[in-house]
This record gives sequence, C-alpha cells and structure tokens, in this order.
Amino acid sequence: MTAETLDPRSAIRDLRAGRAGGRRIVFATFGSLGDLHPYIAVARELKQRGHRPLIASFPEYRENIESAGIEFAPMRPGMDRFGDRAVVMEKLIDPWRGPEFMVREIFMPHVRESYADLARACEGADGLVTHPLAFAGPLLAEKSGLPRLSSALSPMTLFSACDPPVFPAAPWMRRARLLGTGAYRALFRIPRAIVRRWEAPLRDFRAELGLPPTDALAQIEGQFSPRLHLALFSGALAARQPDWPPATVVCGFPRYDGAPLDACARAALEAFLAEGDAPIVFGLGSSAVMVAGAFWRGAIAAAGKLGRRAILLIGNAPERLGPLPATIRAFDYLPYSAVFPRAAAVVHSGGIGTLAQALAAGRPQLIVPVAFDQPDNARRAVALGVARSLPFRKATAGTLARELAALLGDRACSEHARALGEAVSREDGARNAADAIERAFS
Repeated sequence: MTAETLDPRSAIRDLRAGRAGGRRIVFATFGSLGDLHPYIAVARELKQRGHRPLIASFPEYRENIESAGIEFAPMRPGMDRFGDRAVVMEKLIDPWRGPEFMVREIFMPHVRESYADLARACEGADGLVTHPLAFAGPLLAEKSGLPRLSSALSPMTLFSACDPPVFPAAPWMRRARLLGTGAYRALFRIPRAIVRRWEAPLRDFRAELGLPPTDALAQIEGQFSPRLHLALFSGALAARQPDWPPATVVCGFPRYDGAPLDACARAALEAFLAEGDAPIVFGLGSSAVMVAGAFWRGAIAAAGKLGRRAILLIGNAPERLGPLPATIRAFDYLPYSAVFPRAAAVVHSGGIGTLAQALAAGRPQLIVPVAFDQPDNARRAVALGVARSLPFRKATAGTLARELAALLGDRACSEHARALGEAVSREDGARNAADAIERAFS
C-alpha cells in the first residue's frame, strides 16, 4: 500500500460518492477518434454500473461523446484554431517534424488553457484518468490531490527498452536492442534530450503552480500513475515487459464503434454484400483519411486487377470519387464491427482503434501505416501472423494488388486471423478497465 492509496481524502470522497450513487470519474483525452472511442467504451461501462463518468476533450468532440450518452466538457485547444485540418494532418504525419509540431505548436502553448478547462471539469470529481497527451492532467492531480490513473492505448507509449517500438522517424533504433537493453537505453537518450527541450513551457507552468521540479518527462515516464496504469490493448499485441510501470494492468481492447448505422445505410450495405463475394474493405481511420490523396484510386484499381469487389470507407473526403464500378461501393462511414467481419480482407492504416476492430473481426489484414504508432502496430500484427504491411507512401495500385494477392492466397494467415479473432472478441476491455478503475478508486 502506498501513501497515495491511504490518503484519507480519498476515503472521504469514496464515502461521498457512495452516498451519491456512484463515483464521479473524469477522463481527459486528446487525439483522433481512435484515441477517444476507447474512453467512451469504458465510460459507458462505468455509467451502467451507476457511476458518473465525464470525458474532457477537444471541443469538436461534443456530439461524439454526448450521443454516446456520456457527459462532456470541452478542453482546449480546439482544433479549429489551427486552420484547415487536412493541412494540419499533413504536418502531423511528417516523420521528423510531426511530433515536434504536435507538442510544441498544438499542446504546449495552450497547456494553461487545458489546465483551466480540466480543473473546471474535475470539480467534485473522485478521480481522473489521463491520456498520454493530456499534459495538464498530471499537474492538476499533483496540485489538487485528486487521485489519478494513467492509460496507454498502444504498446508504443510504454517506451519499453525490452520490447522497443518502431519510431516512424528512426525505425533503425530498434536494431540497437540486439546489443542489449543497456545499448538501447543509451541510444534513447538522444530523443529524450529532444523531448526535454519541447517540454520547457510545461516546466515553466509547473513552477508557476508551485510544484517542485522534476526530471521526469511528461511524454515518457512522467505520464505514468503509480496508482494504476491502464493498458487499453490486448495482451496478444504485446507481452508484459519487465520495464513496464509496475502498476500496469492489461485490460484488452475497449471497443466502441461510434453511432450505429441508420436504416438507409444498413439497407445499402446489406444489398451490396448480398450481390456477390465478400469484398475487400479499405479504410483509413479518422486521421489518415484526411491525407488519402490518390489512395482511393489506387484501391479501386487494385481491386479491379484482382477481380475483387471492394468497399471504401472514405470519411469526409474533400474530393468525391465520381462514378464507381458496380463492384465498388463507397461509404462515408460504417461501423467497423458491422463490416470488417464480412470482409475478405481489411486494408487499413494501423491506428489502434481500427486494429482492435480488425483483430476482433478475425479477417486477414493489409496494413498501410502512415505515422504515429501505426508502424509499430503494423509490426506487431505482422508478427502475429495475421497481416502484411506496406508503407502508405508506397501504396499504389500495383503494390496494393501484389500485397493483397499474397495475403488472400495465404491460408495460414487466414487461419491465424480467425483464431486470434475468436480470442480477441472474447476480451472485454471496457469491463476489465472498469473493474480496475473501481478497485483503484475504492
């Protein structure tokens, strides 16, 4: 038991929460819909148990959260202030400059606003759960004494030296692990030094709050709570490592799919599925879809080369695709759980939320990673024997057709995908996370 666990203020809050009919638990998250949906899944589970969850995030996510039946609080910065989202996404996916742009231009200049908004959202709260990019959360918890839990959506954010992730800007770094964990940690001092410079505004704000200085980096070890760290992904994706935070609990994927299909869209989907063989489903999540460029034309041509039917999940594509062959159908949106299990194969960019649904569907995958944690997620799926990988910038009609032909002809891959899908679909990440949260806050 730690001093934090025995804090009498926590006991008082627990008693109050019990009398009020459940605890007030705030989730603070930034990122894409893939970063938002797992918290919605956990919040819905907690609400079913009588708790009062609230999600604080980008102001633009109000409808996504409230339509799921969860209370919402806006937490700045809003993405609208940075201009055209496709232009912003182009900057974010740059392997070298993207992470710096995200931290130094989007989040660090606005950490005081994030803190003020999150403090209002946490009034009367019994506990806080933070996403790795919610930099204000650990500061608020330390300043106010509010119990805090941390969370990881993908293995990459655990920064293990025993199981090093693939960094888009430096995939070669992982090879240093062949020389041992010591060699890798020595090499990792270089990105640590870079990140430390990016976090200078956070250290200044920490001093303004009267908090003691710390050597912990907010993006690395500073994100972890000693009380509980929720690994919101399947244990199949990453085995527990000796250098993970001691309080880590692997919950499985908390899967949430967004709004259900309306009757018109469902009828269109069912009609297309009934017309022929299972299609290849192409989707780029909610981030990469903004920078799809010629990808959809390549997907259409690849399906034609293979003589396969296809479904394209194009999102709010700025340019419409025009007339399509009868064997191709485009949808702005479909819940992945409604279409992935009925696909011959799934082509996606490897975001963790999409990967969770694709694994649970039990279908073979071609992953075309763009940025962020996607190359590392793709590596792990390939190692599981359920996927092939092709860098997004190399995804032309010819390369897509070649990789898909190999994937669809690989019986072992299909069998592995089916077996793993059965295991992953039985996991209940939302329930396991809610169980862990209840234990941590009681």
